[in-house]
This record gives sequence, C-alpha cells and structure tokens, in this order.
Amino acid sequence: MIRVRERSQAPAEVPAFTIIAMMRRSSVFFAVLLFGLAFTLVSRQPNPDPRLKKAYRLPEQHGWIQVHLEGTPAQIGFQHGYLLAPEIKDDYLAISTEMTHEEKRDWAYFRKLSQDMFWPHVEQEYRDELNGIAEGLKARGVALDLWDVVTMNAWLELPYYDKWHDKMTAPHVTSTGSGPADHCSAFVATGSYTKDGRVVIGHNNWTSYSSGERWNIIFDIAPVNGNRILMDGAPGLIHSGDDFGLNSGGIIITETTISNFTGFDPNGIPEFVRARKAMQYSNSIDDFARIMTEGNNGGYANNWLVADRKNNEAASLELGLKNVTLLRTRDGFFVGSNFPANPKLIKEETDFDPSDKSKSENARHIRWLQLMEQNKGRIDVAAGQRFLSDHFDTFEGRMDPSERSLCGHIEMSPRGMGTWQAPYAPAGAVQNKVTDAAGAEKMSMTAALGHACGIGYKAQEHLAKHPEFAWMKDILHDMPARGWARFTAK
Repeated sequence: MIRVRERSQAPAEVPAFTIIAMMRRSSVFFAVLLFGLAFTLVSRQPNPDPRLKKAYRLPEQHGWIQVHLEGTPAQIGFQHGYLLAPEIKDDYLAISTEMTHEEKRDWAYFRKLSQDMFWPHVEQEYRDELNGIAEGLKARGVALDLWDVVTMNAWLELPYYDKWHDKMTAPHVTSTGSGPADHCSAFVATGSYTKDGRVVIGHNNWTSYSSGERWNIIFDIAPVNGNRILMDGAPGLIHSGDDFGLNSGGIIITETTISNFTGFDPNGIPEFVRARKAMQYSNSIDDFARIMTEGNNGGYANNWLVADRKNNEAASLELGLKNVTLLRTRDGFFVGSNFPANPKLIKEETDFDPSDKSKSENARHIRWLQLMEQNKGRIDVAAGQRFLSDHFDTFEGRMDPSERSLCGHIEMSPRGMGTWQAPYAPAGAVQNKVTDAAGAEKMSMTAALGHACGIGYKAQEHLAKHPEFAWMKDILHDMPARGWARFTAK
C-alpha cells in the first residue's frame, strides 16, 4: 500500500470585497432571524388591558412603592388590583391573621359582616372601585374576591362593631376581642407657630409591626371626578387607612384615633368610604367636616387634623358618634395622640381616664404641647421630622423609647398598651409623613418607613426573647428604619 504524504499548503487569500460581502449577507441573515424571533416573542405576549393605559408603578424608593392610578372608579380599581397584586395578597395574609387572632372570630365572620352590614352603605363610585380591585387581582391570578377586598378596607372599623355588639348582646360579659386600637401621633401648626407662617402637618402611624411594615404605598390618584390625591396607604385599601394625604383642592388631612371609644351605628356609612370621599372631594375644611359627619357610623372614631393650604387655616374635628367638635385657627396648632378632648365625649362615648398621666395617650399629649411651645416660630418640615423621632417620656421625665414616646416602641415596653397590645408586643410607630403648604402646592410630601428615630426592628431576635408572639412568625418581618424621602404626584 502506497501512502501519499499531503503537502501542507497555505490557504489562498480571499479578496477584501468578498469578506465584506459575506459579512453583509451574515448581518442581514441575523437581522432577519432576530426580527423574526422578536416578532414571535411579542406576538405571544397578551395584549395589555386598555384599563392600564394611564397607570404605572415606579421603582421602590426607600422601601415605598409609588403607583399612579387614573380614570373612572372601575379603571382606578383595576389598576390598583393589577399593579399591586403581590402586595395585596401579602397584606391580606397579615390582616386576616391579625384579625382572626385578636378578635377571636374567623375570616368568614368578617366577610359576612362586610357583605351584609357595610356593602349596602357603600355608594356606587366606591363599589365600582372595590370591584375593580377584585378584577385586577383576578387578572393577576390572585384568588381573593370582592368580599375579601371589602373586608380588608373595613379592617380598622370592624373591632368597633365587635365591641358594640358584645356590649349590646352581653353587657355584663367582658369581650373576648382586643377591641379598637390606639393609633398614631400627629400635629398641625400655622401662623406664628411655623417658620413661614403657613401650615405644617405631620403624622406617624402606630400599628402592629406585621401590618405596619406593609403600609408602604404612595398613591397618586387622578380620578375623573373630584380632586387629585397624593396619600400614603396599605395595598388593597381605597382609603389611606392611617389617613395622611393631600389633594389638589388645597386640603391636607391626617388623624389619630380616639382611645377607648365605645359607640357604633350599623346603619351608618363605613368610615373607609367617608375618609376616601373626604380626601377626594374636599375643597375646604367645611367640606371635610360635612363629608365625615354625614352618615357617621362611629367606626374607627378619630380626632381629625386638617389644614387648608390656600388660607393657612388649621382645624381639629373630634368625631364622636354623639359628640362632634370642630375647632379652627389661623394662628395656633392642634395635636393628636389618641386622647379624647371633649369632656362630654369622654363621659358619654369612652372608657378613657384623662387624669392618668402614665397612660401613653396623656404622656404623648403633654409632650406635644411642650414641643409646640418650645419650637414656636420655628416649626417647618425638618422640625416635624424631628418631632416624630422624639423619645422623651413625660411621665418618667427622661428619654426612654416606649409606648409613652412620640416615636412609639411598644416592643420595648414592660407595660404594653392597654387591651390593644401586651407588654413587649411588636407594635408602635411604623412610618412617618410630613409636609407643608409649599410642598402641598406641588402635590408633594416627605415620608419615612420604620421608626423616624433610626432604630430598626429585628423580628427573629424579638420573637426569640418573647415567644408569646410566635403566632406572628409567618407574617412578622424585619422593619428597618429607611430614612426620609420626598414623593410628588408625577
């Protein structure tokens, strides 16, 4: 067999124009291939729902999620449910777990109340919005229905019904539920008390750390009727819930609850409907007082602090079921820390002791009065932010973060807070907001998640020390202090 040895040969040179032509053909081929692939991928995507056309969700900022909702009530609701579907599903888990544990009744009981007692008194505009939220959730594959959504919205006032119902049906038996809670610290100042003579208003939300850590939505709502709204809120709620917001009509609103309140009217309009309507349709303090008072059911009874940036007027609306007190000023302040003020309201509609200075509500009230006078003529947004981080305990006369400080830390308190929270309960201030007339003119406010003082909360460390709260382990998260950020309606 003869083997032939091939001689190596250098490849022949290819002319440059041939290489260029080959590259061009390849580029055209790949361009066509990529275009065809892109067309295939796009064609497989579902057509976007036209109801989402004007809505959007911005990237998180300091833990807050800002969403823009715009259109008819049904469109706004659908946008809300669709854009915040994961957060609503998560918030439902926290709310339903807390409610069933604290009120000693199952979720089906609250759904039935929402359907039978609240729904008949919800006007059509907000029925459409609530239905829209349920439809948006369904479009994202979340298995929550209309009655779950309504119950989430009624969450804060359902304990008022429970307390009233138990008292009516068994007056000599102590209620098994925790009853209405004491939420929030707030102030509004104007005239000679503020740096520029115009209104400044601030608020921090007090609640459990499980639900409060989820209270991180900035809603920018442009409805077809009424004013544009910028407000904080929890996912799934058509109202702010902790009630801090401003509108394009010049009204800025916040509140703190009235402690130990006992009244309720099952035939009244739900508080969540009146609060949202007032945020949307108020162009004056008179508008606000009228909307909140008409059909008042006594649920989630609050002392409302309101400001009109157009004339720098501030007001306090203490809204009991029987006793309603509206106070106004253009040179002064109002503060809130869950203390009832009207002696007649205290006697007829609460079980509150205004003389006990060791109580959180009274200690914080005293501290507010001190801060307002000490800072007279210098109150601005920065001062408001400092107020909400304050740790001074007026009963002890020293710095001590607890249920008696404006920046509430019930998790550090051996006393707890009455029937609402046991000693060392994971609860207190969960987020903060401050704005002034200049900011409100621009539809803008500052906000901070977590404690304004900068102290973070570590869930697992706390549960290890206090296993009595182990029932919260699946819903209780860390709550870091995020710092202040500014949010504006885009």
